[in-house]
Amino acid sequence: MTKLLLNGQPVDFLLDPQTPLLWALRDTANLTGTKYGCGKGYCGACTVMVDKVAVRSCQVPLETVEGAEVVTIEGLASDAGHPVQRAWLHLQVPQCGYCMPGMIMAAAALLEDRPEPTDADIEEHMTNLCRCGAYPRVRHAVLLAAELKARSSQGTSEIPAADTEN
Repeated sequence: MTKLLLNGQPVDFLLDPQTPLLWALRDTANLTGTKYGCGKGYCGACTVMVDKVAVRSCQVPLETVEGAEVVTIEGLASDAGHPVQRAWLHLQVPQCGYCMPGMIMAAAALLEDRPEPTDADIEEHMTNLCRCGAYPRVRHAVLLAAELKARSSQGTSEIPAADTEN
């Protein structure tokens, strides 16, 4: 049995300890926002946060997250109020949208580590693949999310005027 904190709730998985975290999330916990892409950890569609670090869940055996805090797209913010989700929606980042849960989770983890990311930080940390090529909007959304996160810590949640028109 593997015990962990999943989206803020204690969970026990009665699965083979070698089961990839992705399949525990999708098939057992019924959290289907985390997507299966390549199955090799390259594309990032399966990205979740484990102890606030972005991981490719298709490559993480369940036994390695024993006692960890796992956050999926469903647990980031149920009302889409997380700064990354707000920036993504405001800038209409998704095209087809398949990769976006993983992209959003990678961006959220990046902002946990680097609250004021540079373009170089974004280039280094946002390695998820997007078949539609939404990378310029992703970069802009990460920077906007960083600003929204900083503004919320100052007590304001307004989207800056420079980003109110697309």
